[in-house]
Amino acid sequence: MALLAIVLSLAACDPKRISELEEGVATEADVRARFGEPENIWDSPAGRVFEYNRQPQGQKNYMITIGPDGKMAALRQVLTPENFARVQPGMAMEDLRKLLGKPARRTPYPLKNETAWEWRWMQPPNAPMVFVATLNDDQRVVSAGSSPDRSTEAP
Repeated sequence: MALLAIVLSLAACDPKRISELEEGVATEADVRARFGEPENIWDSPAGRVFEYNRQPQGQKNYMITIGPDGKMAALRQVLTPENFARVQPGMAMEDLRKLLGKPARRTPYPLKNETAWEWRWMQPPNAPMVFVATLNDDQRVVSAGSSPDRSTEAP
């Protein structure tokens, strides 16, 4: 219960943290001071990308790009319909992870040699959703789609 309270309080602080960071002005040190250590760091053509995950309790994942000049080039919430539309059959697991961040849950289906990755997200204006990408044993997407998040409904 205490962990849930901490995670929810961190997510509630995100809008304030974001408002304190300006693209092209904020430095890597500024980003780390407000968001802490990233879940993951990737190199990209635009610079280094820091992943700040809010799964499984939250409904957002942030990717913050630090340009070659050491300044924040972009801060994006990546759990969006536009990004989900980019998930296609054959997409590699690593590319999926770089696009959406760490999933809220991974569910293996050993008899089918598949694993379902789930991300909780909010469809505007306020509909809780779950995006699921199913990967085969080659770690490639075989199917993907969104549906209402039934875990948020009252019993």
